[in-house]
Amino acid sequence: MVKLIVGFALFISLSAQAATWRITYPRPMSESDKRSIYPVKLLALALEQTGVQYSLMPSERIMLQNKALKRLMDSRDVNVVWSVTDKQREQQLLPIRIPIYKGLIGWRLLLIRDDMPARFKYVQKLEHLIKLIPVQGRDWPDTKVLQANGFNVTSDNSYGNLFNILRQAQGDFFPRSVVEIWDEIDNPAYNTDLMVENEIAIRYPEAMYFFVNKKSRPLANLLEKGLEKAIENGTFEQLFVHTFQDKLDRAKMSSRHIFELENSFLPTATPLERKELWYQPEEASAEN
Repeated sequence: MVKLIVGFALFISLSAQAATWRITYPRPMSESDKRSIYPVKLLALALEQTGVQYSLMPSERIMLQNKALKRLMDSRDVNVVWSVTDKQREQQLLPIRIPIYKGLIGWRLLLIRDDMPARFKYVQKLEHLIKLIPVQGRDWPDTKVLQANGFNVTSDNSYGNLFNILRQAQGDFFPRSVVEIWDEIDNPAYNTDLMVENEIAIRYPEAMYFFVNKKSRPLANLLEKGLEKAIENGTFEQLFVHTFQDKLDRAKMSSRHIFELENSFLPTATPLERKELWYQPEEASAEN
């Protein structure tokens, strides 16, 4: 009888190890949308660190971010979404509190029309920049951050249409993170009549996390375990540097005039004290 119980327990253990974790994430908005490449690679890295069997697939349908988050809340279509965190999202969903971009999502360069550089030469103080109109996604936490800092924001639900809004002079600049802007400006689908402004940057504390459904604690624990292991053994940093060092070099942040903004929407549980989770910048000129 004892042998039977031990054998059954071993069978259950082996079956659990052999089970496949099926991870579904939001499908990119288009074939030219490269924003999913790094998060998917990081997801795969985290899962590989745990030794589990897994499948990693995009959702069948394209979903705007707000819809993807609602689907995640309802346990439909997706079971992992990456998103900038704020207090509301952490109340509705379960965050894995490891910033996947090491805070660079809050380092913003300005996408502008190519006939506008001269106008930005006169921006010497934050009060000058606030007089210009930024473009942002309607349901993005960044929109609330900009508004709380005094900006009058033009917004739209469609990611692709934001470039058109800027191009049509319905806004003056489109703040994009240093990890996103170079893929966008190099992409013919987005870059017509646009350029990256050369002298200004905006920076505020911000984290993008992997989120899962509130009831998906085992998946959250699995991803957290894998990410922590990748941080410990250096593979997280290797992927990060391989993906973003060229973009950081291209941004030349140390030579830019950086305007620091407040982010009152950042949850108090954000692990700001864990220095290894955040990119450490070189000295740069900053203005509050």
